[in-house]
Amino acid sequence: MSEVLNVSEIFGSNVFDESTMREVLPKKVFAEVKNMMATGQEMSLAAADVVAAAMKDWAVSKGATHYSHWFQPLTGITAEKHDSFVTIPKDGKMIMEFSGKELIKGEPDASSFPSGGLRATFEARGYTTWDITSPAFIKESSTGPVLCIPTAFCSYKGEALDKKTPLLRSMEAVSDQALRIAKLFGNTTATKVDACVGPEQEYFLVDRKKYLQRKDLIYSGRTLFGAPAPKGQELEDQYFGVIRERVGGFMKDLNIELWKLGITAKTQHNEVAPGQHELAPIFDTANIAVDHNQLVMETMKRVAERHGLACLLHEKPFAGVNGSGKHNNWSLSTDNGVNMLDPGDTPNENMQFLLVLSCIVKAVDIHADLLRQSAADVGNDHRLGADEAPPAIISIFLGEQLEDVVKQLIETGEASTLITGDVLDTGVKTLPNLVKDATDRNRTSPFAFTGNKFEFRMVGSDDSIASPNTVLNAMVAEAFCEAADILESADDFDLALHDLIKRNLAEHQRIIFNGDGYSEEWVAEAQRRGLPNIKSMVDTVPALTTDKSVKLFEKFGIFTREELESRAEILYETYSKVINIEALVMIDMASKQLIPAIIAYTSSLAESVCLVKDACELADTSAQEELLVEASTYLSEARKALKALIKAQKEAYAIEDAQEQAHAYYDMVMPAMEALREPIDKAEMIVDKDMWPVPSYGDLMFEV
Repeated sequence: MSEVLNVSEIFGSNVFDESTMREVLPKKVFAEVKNMMATGQEMSLAAADVVAAAMKDWAVSKGATHYSHWFQPLTGITAEKHDSFVTIPKDGKMIMEFSGKELIKGEPDASSFPSGGLRATFEARGYTTWDITSPAFIKESSTGPVLCIPTAFCSYKGEALDKKTPLLRSMEAVSDQALRIAKLFGNTTATKVDACVGPEQEYFLVDRKKYLQRKDLIYSGRTLFGAPAPKGQELEDQYFGVIRERVGGFMKDLNIELWKLGITAKTQHNEVAPGQHELAPIFDTANIAVDHNQLVMETMKRVAERHGLACLLHEKPFAGVNGSGKHNNWSLSTDNGVNMLDPGDTPNENMQFLLVLSCIVKAVDIHADLLRQSAADVGNDHRLGADEAPPAIISIFLGEQLEDVVKQLIETGEASTLITGDVLDTGVKTLPNLVKDATDRNRTSPFAFTGNKFEFRMVGSDDSIASPNTVLNAMVAEAFCEAADILESADDFDLALHDLIKRNLAEHQRIIFNGDGYSEEWVAEAQRRGLPNIKSMVDTVPALTTDKSVKLFEKFGIFTREELESRAEILYETYSKVINIEALVMIDMASKQLIPAIIAYTSSLAESVCLVKDACELADTSAQEELLVEASTYLSEARKALKALIKAQKEAYAIEDAQEQAHAYYDMVMPAMEALREPIDKAEMIVDKDMWPVPSYGDLMFEV
């Protein structure tokens, strides 16, 4: 019998959280820390020294010898530099020390991370600064336990060079403006409004030995070649199916590692595609949710390797089956327990909810291009608009109940009736009847209201959720600010509130759509409504630097124009670099593995024809000859496409302007890559499996 797991004992055991601080810190210092977390006031150096010493002692008791300022540069992943607690020996004995200054500030090299021109190569100094709102933790790996301190990362001149700094700024902005809304409705005891997030994480697992035989998976995270397996997801038997033993072992260990880190991993199941799975946590504040999601992705990869598996987080690792995303569930909650997106039993009468809803509708409509950009990355271009993901058109799903309320408010100014859920009769006497929700769900909507939150379904599985939540917080803060300005100065509050809700919904109702987001009819309808349909990452980038976006971000001190322009530059460069790597991998695999395999197969067929005819002139060799012709045709097409890809890659690589180069990779190199893939995938369908040099889709997705 396996050992009984005591989750309450291990949960948070590797986290220097509030309960741990309460135990190890003097009461006065703990109170100062709590006050800093709540108000953002600066901590005294004396208190920081006490916290640092206690943190070091706690970490050493866990086996740690090193600490690291753990930050999130603009690479999209995390970064860390390990420093030991060791200091100058005294009397021949090694001393372990950690000061408040070391806790609060670090100095990594800022010139070696993406900066989009904010930093020159010779301008190396950058700073990491302790984010006290996200608890320190122990990361366990082959290097041994390391104390990781979540930090923000900025340049010597103060520009944000990371994902965390703008997110924290946006959280303060939406808190300040949402608090104004809450106070208008009598909530005078709330002091803060938290943006809360619960990101669902999708991923694939494949056998590590097979993974290591695929250069495309190693270098790019996705299969650049691959014919479909005989069985895909058409039987719909993978979704929520029985979890395979090997995968179950991985999930068990993953949960333990995440629970140690205080990550509330709650839901696990098989997803739609073979080999695809999902993990979902409980909600947390946006800042901690972002940190935790980065740790989830890191831990998935590490635990998978321990089980002889490889975790694929690319948005589209396999063509022809579902890709992976992460649904970003977002809501707003006051610090005295009120969810501002909870409609209650009578949403048509809940005026605070209707105001909040109307502001969000307004924000999404005005900044649809920016919200779309926030979910854009290279891998997501392969996923958005496919059967498992929302289209590239931003729209809001409200459901039948709220859509009817909105319609009434727009048409008459009052919502006097409310659609309610019926009783669902199962037709089985031994089963209870169920009360249905008033609204169904819509999996094709990119931004859907799901009861007491909005689910932004567009975010890619390999992407950080920091940018989407920064944009969400900022644009909603703007709408709240404009609403509060009107209502705080109104002579007749009720009349002004009524008019504002109606105006917001009437002017921005085009963004509301409850139908099939996959249909061609919706594409045409969205165009008629004037909604943007931005299909590629490179075409989303200009949304960052429009006057509208700059005004939004500068108003709340989230980004300067220079910071936005730098991020645009980085995005263009990232796109070009990723596609260039993929193109080079395809050239390498086609030249050294796949085309030679087709040549070997055609040679064996030709030899077979000759041998049979030598043995018997009357023997029928038409089958071999037909295969030889077919394989030779694919070989010729592949060789021609390979030359074209080599030419396109060289031309795109030579372009110096970042925006122009990114468009060249999208317009020239990507089509050339698809043209090379097509004949090689067809050849894989007929070439002897023993001759094919890489594991097939069937090998990867089903043999785990």
